[in-house]
Amino acid sequence: MSETSPSSQNAATVSADAKSAQVLGAALLGLMVLMAVGFAPVEVIHNATHDTRHSSGFPCH
Repeated sequence: MSETSPSSQNAATVSADAKSAQVLGAALLGLMVLMAVGFAPVEVIHNATHDTRHSSGFPCH
């Protein structure tokens, strides 16, 4: 008798829903970053990465 309880079926459904939400969120975040970088002037992107390197202590010169 291997019946699955309703609570275990519900946990599997929630897990699938949570995974779908995570994938959708990651895709939207990636699209937003891609669009922001794609339409920004080159100087803005360079200055942002340069400032990030300096703030994290990474030598860039």
